[in-house]
Amino acid sequence: MAPKVLVSDKLSETAVQIFRDRGIDVDFMPDLGKDKDKLAELIGQYDGLAIRSATKVTPTLLEKAHNLKVIGRAGIGTDNVDKDAASKKGVIVMNTPFGNMITTAEHAIAMMFAVARQIPEASTSTHAGKWEKSKFMGIELTNKTLGVIGAGNIGGIVCERALGLKMKVVAYDPFLGEEKAAKMGVEKVELDELLARADFITLHVPLTDQTRNILSRENLDKTKPGVRIVNCARGGLVDEEALAEMLQSGHVAGAAFDVFKEEPANDNPLFNLPNVVCTPHLGAATTEAQENVALQVAEQISNYLLTGAVENALNMPSVTAEEAKVMGPWIKLAGHLGSFIGQMTDEPVKAINILYDGVAAEMNLAALNCAVVAGIMKKFNPEVNMVSAPVVAKERGIQLSTTNQDKTGVFDGYIKVTVVTDKRERSIGGTVFSDGKPRFIQIKGINIDAEVGAHMLYTTNEDVPGIIGALGQTMGENDVNIANFTLGRAEAGGEAIALLYVDEPVPAEARAKLAETGLFTQIKPLEFDVA
Repeated sequence: MAPKVLVSDKLSETAVQIFRDRGIDVDFMPDLGKDKDKLAELIGQYDGLAIRSATKVTPTLLEKAHNLKVIGRAGIGTDNVDKDAASKKGVIVMNTPFGNMITTAEHAIAMMFAVARQIPEASTSTHAGKWEKSKFMGIELTNKTLGVIGAGNIGGIVCERALGLKMKVVAYDPFLGEEKAAKMGVEKVELDELLARADFITLHVPLTDQTRNILSRENLDKTKPGVRIVNCARGGLVDEEALAEMLQSGHVAGAAFDVFKEEPANDNPLFNLPNVVCTPHLGAATTEAQENVALQVAEQISNYLLTGAVENALNMPSVTAEEAKVMGPWIKLAGHLGSFIGQMTDEPVKAINILYDGVAAEMNLAALNCAVVAGIMKKFNPEVNMVSAPVVAKERGIQLSTTNQDKTGVFDGYIKVTVVTDKRERSIGGTVFSDGKPRFIQIKGINIDAEVGAHMLYTTNEDVPGIIGALGQTMGENDVNIANFTLGRAEAGGEAIALLYVDEPVPAEARAKLAETGLFTQIKPLEFDVA
């Protein structure tokens, strides 16, 4: 059955057609996002939800989203989506950070020009029939120093445009390396130095605990007299009350804001102050940007529902379509390894240690980690998936560690998972053969070669004669067909294991019969999702 997607906000017809062309059943209801009751009534039947800013995805709505797998926001900001609740529900939240980069950067540059030359006030005055030519004395941008807080995607474009305007650019960004800064042609500085040197300051960072109020009263006091401040990023980055006071005192010569702490901004300390330019969150408001983000979100949701590719996810590691093709079998293997240990472990898990060897170590390890953790956590919560598993593990205080190493054995690559509890450590290793099928290759340090099946039986015993016969006879007597039978031992006469891949679950009667023989120290039925 084809996946089903709901578009609950205004999206272009071209974007909606992308869903149809990809074979996805789509319902286009562009005003539904404004009707939360009707949306809650319908959401349970959809696998995907495409939105802009009108739709509010709350915990209450997510409780009714029984089939929902992915939410795609056509745009950057996802303040209208409760990402924590979505993660716990196992729903991927995507945005489209690249579709409106140029548009937002251009708006910041336009706002900088507007505040430098007092264009809005001059326009209003001229429309009123005044000719106040001497009143509106501006400054040039050429040779001025622009301080860019956040030199990522949008900030990087602003830097490029400012250099084209012959400005000097200093950038504060903890993630910007010296080499990258040199290539960009900007000077990497600490925040205090930027504040002291910049003639203009523009912000291009998300709103986080680290960036909230980054231009606080204290930091605004450190700015150069006559500075002009531009914020086209997020409300809450600047102390608006303190800025208003500094505008009135003349320490700050001007400000241009597209975003505000409270939106819609019907009232704000910055309103009606001289040389303050305000726009109603227009950073992404161009025809080109709106079309780009709409097309991008349609492609991303379609790719995930049809191929498993995860692009621009905010609560899960991204996996490109190309990675998904290569990593698909390895993600399955990671899930099977986690599932094996999860089913074998009855006591609380304290730590999960994952070893990646060879080609596995070169893959998207964050995604593989999620698959391992999801496999383990399913024992405790069957509804868990790659999105919600890390949240569940964190809530339980489980420590996760990984080790990468070059190829060390006969396999091109393998994954080994070890779980630590108060009582024991348990490990299993696996690889992917050239046919794309995951295989278990080591359990408890004992080498094996076992294909993974939907129904399996795991036993441990001392290495003595009669094990194969007992297993075969008991399965036969209970009409359980064995598809694959794997044995392994640590040493002759030592600990041995058997792993049976069977066509149907091994009934309790058969397991009881095996226990009665006294040959086995452990008898454990296992189930794996091999679809």
